Amino acid sequence: MQNNALNQFSNVVAIGGGHGLGRVLSSLSFLGPRLTGIVATTDNGGSTGRLRQEQDCIAWGDLRNCLSQLASRPSIGSLLFEYRFEGNSELNNHNLGNLILLALDQLCVRPLDAVNLIRRLLNIQTKVIPMSEQPTHLVAIQSCGNRIFGEVQVDEMKEDPIALSLEPMVEATHEAYLAIKNAELIILGPGSFLTSIMPPLLLPLLSQALTESRAKIILIENLTEEPSTAANFSLDKRLHWFKQVLGNKAVDHVLCNGESYLTEGNITYYPLRSRHHVALHDRQALVDALSLIVASPELNVKG
Repeated sequence: MQNNALNQFSNVVAIGGGHGLGRVLSSLSFLGPRLTGIVATTDNGGSTGRLRQEQDCIAWGDLRNCLSQLASRPSIGSLLFEYRFEGNSELNNHNLGNLILLALDQLCVRPLDAVNLIRRLLNIQTKVIPMSEQPTHLVAIQSCGNRIFGEVQVDEMKEDPIALSLEPMVEATHEAYLAIKNAELIILGPGSFLTSIMPPLLLPLLSQALTESRAKIILIENLTEEPSTAANFSLDKRLHWFKQVLGNKAVDHVLCNGESYLTEGNITYYPLRSRHHVALHDRQALVDALSLIVASPELNVKG
């Protein structure tokens, strides 16, 4: 019954990166093509970082992660997409899914075409869109004026940055802009605040779409302290960062883990933790909690 509260929406957009966004998309995959994930493409670590250095491509890792979590399991396709090479060759620690996406990108006109080919191969109805189809890096500015270049390096910072930017500033994917513009519900997080949630919001066209959108915005908080300087950020500080980027457009509601269901103002607490991993949201619990939020007449999330 609770699923019906989310089924009222024709266009739901989730924004973020990596494991957190993939978890949300897989939880809400029953929405099919009515659900769109807009994925950060600034990662510069691991297999993705090596490919970026050698091929000057966008970061494929978070896109691959989202597609993998949306794929039917178990299946040969999902197993191949997540296969990681071992040994002493140049392929060591490369992820096959990243290599497939890179190869398809070089065969296609656009990176989004490569993503859509994988969606068809893995029978994924949910739309997955890179925030940009042009390579860019995340840059953090410190209070002393120093610039920290690269997503991995930003996560390793000891001092809180005062601002973030993209270098070079690239164009947002037009389909991502349209998805936000037409959204009825927008979900941010969970995930690394500075390096997963914020990068898509730094693109002027996407921040403009968010500002002009009539959709209500729900922020999903992490279950555990993230391993970055953003671990020190209070909820008020994170909301202030959003306000800096989005102006008058504010986060309407926040979903946090709690021992029991409780709503205080614009914050809902709900038991969200998976029994299998302390840092993972339980998929059904996410659906139930979001359904309760959007169904509540007091919250008036739709309209």
